[in-house]
Amino acid sequence: MAQNVDTADCNGSCSGCASAGNCSKKPLHETLHKGSSVKKVIAVMSGKGGVGKSLVTSLLACKVAKDGYRVGILDADITGPSIPTAFGVSMEKVEGGVMTDDDGKQVEFIKPVVSKDGIQLMSMNFLLPRETDPVIWRGPVISGAVRQFWTDVVWDDVDFMFVDCPPGTGDVPLTVFQSIPVDGIIVVSSPQQLVRVIVEKAVNMANMMNVPVLGLIENMSYVKCPDCGREIKIFGESNINGIAEDFGLKVLAHIPIEQNMSVTVDNGQIEKLDDGYVDDAAAVVEQFIKKI
Repeated sequence: MAQNVDTADCNGSCSGCASAGNCSKKPLHETLHKGSSVKKVIAVMSGKGGVGKSLVTSLLACKVAKDGYRVGILDADITGPSIPTAFGVSMEKVEGGVMTDDDGKQVEFIKPVVSKDGIQLMSMNFLLPRETDPVIWRGPVISGAVRQFWTDVVWDDVDFMFVDCPPGTGDVPLTVFQSIPVDGIIVVSSPQQLVRVIVEKAVNMANMMNVPVLGLIENMSYVKCPDCGREIKIFGESNINGIAEDFGLKVLAHIPIEQNMSVTVDNGQIEKLDDGYVDDAAAVVEQFIKKI
């Protein structure tokens, strides 16, 4: 949890600070673009890669949008973005220009790409000449891009913004927490034995940054036999429920490995999925925001 350290010389930026995440002073968030409106922000993160954060982010966004809310996704995984592919907009390019703010100053802006069902998306792949071009940047530049997705993009009356974080607890997740007013996080895991370390790292970071954890989602939980319907635990028995209990958290969803889901996402048609796997998780997000 937050410790009482000297914050007399704090400038509100955690980058490069030895006490980052361990001080009692709340970071100064970046200012949202004056043409934007974002009501609440939910970050999706994990202590490691390959567990399906982008899938969970996309499924949650689609479900909340179907419930009648205006939704946006900020793809903070700058070097490995997969949100555009899931929504079938990987070759789209953002539009932008210059607008005059309330003080009469001219300010540059960019508009997010809008999916078929109206979900606003911002990803690094929209800014590259080719979607397969690598982003060979060092940490500070990557973190700067994430901040610009918040400060320079005109988000149009968004009720819920989901932030798809890269794996781990390094530069970019820290930038998300220090730059964007995150209201809550969802931690994604998989059934392997190292899940405790994955969850604990993510939960501890959230606690250090004073952001509530809404719950856990386990991806790749099982495969359902197409003949008998039996659930096959290919990674062995999961201990996610026990881990959640240890941390005082809820397991919000168990998402299986499913061919139809994989093919649908690969074809950029995730908005057509109606599997119901994250319905409870979406309800928790919506109820949590109503309590704030």
